[in-house]
Amino acid sequence: MCFPGQLAAGTCEIVTLDRDSSQPRRTIARQTARCACKKGQIAGTTRARPACVDAGIVRKKQWCEMVPCLEDEGCDLLVNKSGWTCTQPGGRVKTTT
Repeated sequence: MCFPGQLAAGTCEIVTLDRDSSQPRRTIARQTARCACKKGQIAGTTRARPACVDAGIVRKKQWCEMVPCLEDEGCDLLVNKSGWTCTQPGGRVKTTT
């Protein structure tokens, strides 16, 4: 049972979303999400949306295991494992840290 303002277990919602396009050929997006994750889960990203994911993925920094990119994009870990990139078929790259 959920009360007004409460999230159902295992779900997330976007609270704020800011975009900065002041630099040429680059958009910086900042997003804040609120999640009500089940035991063993933590807030993460699935298919470019906030989601509850297995906490082990975050502990190991194996970001691509949470399937953060859209279906037609390829996921790669950053060298230092601080985030990931999603590469679209046309070559456009989105980096998340």
